Amino acid sequence: MNNIQDQPQSREDFEARLRAIGAERYHDRHPFHTRLHGGDCTPDEVRAWVINRWMYQSRIPMKDAAFMSRVEDPDLRRAWRKRIVDHDGEVSEGGGIRRWLALAQGVGLDPDYVASGVGIMPATRFAVDAYVRFVRDMPLLDAVASSLTELFAPKIHAQRIEGLLAHYDFADDSSLSYFRKRLDEAPDDVAFGLDYVLTHANTREKQDAAAAALTFKTDVLWAQLDALWNGYVMGNIPLGAWKPGEGMLA
Repeated sequence: MNNIQDQPQSREDFEARLRAIGAERYHDRHPFHTRLHGGDCTPDEVRAWVINRWMYQSRIPMKDAAFMSRVEDPDLRRAWRKRIVDHDGEVSEGGGIRRWLALAQGVGLDPDYVASGVGIMPATRFAVDAYVRFVRDMPLLDAVASSLTELFAPKIHAQRIEGLLAHYDFADDSSLSYFRKRLDEAPDDVAFGLDYVLTHANTREKQDAAAAALTFKTDVLWAQLDALWNGYVMGNIPLGAWKPGEGMLA
């Protein structure tokens, strides 16, 4: 007789389990975000965040391309390729990556410097590279499940827009365009990814693996903010990382 713990959770209970991971572990709970959204970050702390977050933003279409390279189902590829277009944009109209560079310019950084990746903290690079490898190498279900931090992103984007507008002079329609656009783009991605995971995680083993994948992704996001806090709030900037005054617009 099978142990009840080996039985798959219902679709509703499994979704609740995934959402509970975000409620407990998503990086909106990190003290750096409290500091940022509350207007307590110095200009250089904001710049350090923009520079290091670039590493993550720039790798999103790369991890999605790595995912698609393993997908044999044309329907899944068609659904997923929207994510690449959202971030890369088209030739004449930039996507999320160019909108992030508009934020960099807004906070006084040279966009070319930011795009070069010079000054990224080692811990940031390790965390983001680990995420790309995870999506490239793990089962497709786990890879999709790791993207479900998007379930919790609209809340943090709305808080960020409100907080930055209230507390920072650089905040305007151009510099915050990335976050506003994601409020429109993310819901379709969230709906598709969640349905895929709830449908395909049809055993307890697969559900446990999907939950672990989502937990891993929250760790990736949290680790990046831990590095920022230690480096730029506590003043322990590692060798090779951006130093205030570097990469500024002339």
